[in-house]
Amino acid sequence: MLKKGVTLRGIEVFEALAQAGSVAQAAVATGLSQPAVSQQMRNLEQAVGADLIDHSRRPMRLTPAGELFLRHAGLALSELRQAQSEVTVMDLAHLEDLNLGIIDDFDNDLTPRLATILADSLTGCRFRMITDGSLALARAIEARELHIAIGARPDTPPEGVTEYPLARDPLIIVAPAGQDRTPEDLLAGSGALPLLHYAAEQLIAQQIDQHLAQAGLSLPTRFEIGSHLALMAMVARGIGWAITTPLGYMRAARFHDALQPMPLPLPDAARQITLFAGADWSDPVPRDIAGTMRRLMQTHMIAPATAQQPWLADGFHLIEDQTP
Repeated sequence: MLKKGVTLRGIEVFEALAQAGSVAQAAVATGLSQPAVSQQMRNLEQAVGADLIDHSRRPMRLTPAGELFLRHAGLALSELRQAQSEVTVMDLAHLEDLNLGIIDDFDNDLTPRLATILADSLTGCRFRMITDGSLALARAIEARELHIAIGARPDTPPEGVTEYPLARDPLIIVAPAGQDRTPEDLLAGSGALPLLHYAAEQLIAQQIDQHLAQAGLSLPTRFEIGSHLALMAMVARGIGWAITTPLGYMRAARFHDALQPMPLPLPDAARQITLFAGADWSDPVPRDIAGTMRRLMQTHMIAPATAQQPWLADGFHLIEDQTP
């Protein structure tokens, strides 16, 4: 049994404070007031009998006891959130067919989890799931080849669909670890490292080019790489630097020791991950799947990314459901 004073809300506040490093940012992340965040932390530290946060540092740092507690508490929260995702999807047994497309950014982790959750609920349903790029998914749902598609939102979204925004995924710079150029240096073309670009036909490449053009920047393109992992491998080898997103960076976990993520100093440079569903679908299934995707993204993408790179917290976050 948990000690008196150790609550799930208190652990969630502690996790948010550990990631953000400030009471103000933890308050935003949890939806609590700053005094409430501070009170939750006092209650938790009193209950466990140890200081978990070094409040004298700015940004705040975990104490050794706090680091130990966070490792165990983080695993527990992850399991609870996964369990919530699995039980929250509504009963889908009434469906006869479900054709779903999902962006290939999620192949490593989220797609297998979502497929398992849905398969457990789709009793007697013919279920088809494909992965592809965002533009191909947008064309497929517009052509009614898919019932639901999850991908980056194009500037001109598909016609005849309902949108369920999921997350803001900002553009960031990823450079070889140990290089000494600032983001401004790289954007100015200073130094020997060239920009490694996504293939021009990919939506992310078009969105990157649009933001660079709006800032009056034109960088030569010597390399166009259609494979995200190949692009990250080239950066890790020191061949050049790239513009990607936190989802792209987290997908390349095998190369993290050789990568240096940095903010992209351009205003509003981000893409939106969205679930699209046929507008004539009045069933609650799209909303339920969108809710499950938000929880999966928070647990397996956003929380780990912001814990590793706290500066991402302001830009990399969920978009709450506002669909009527």
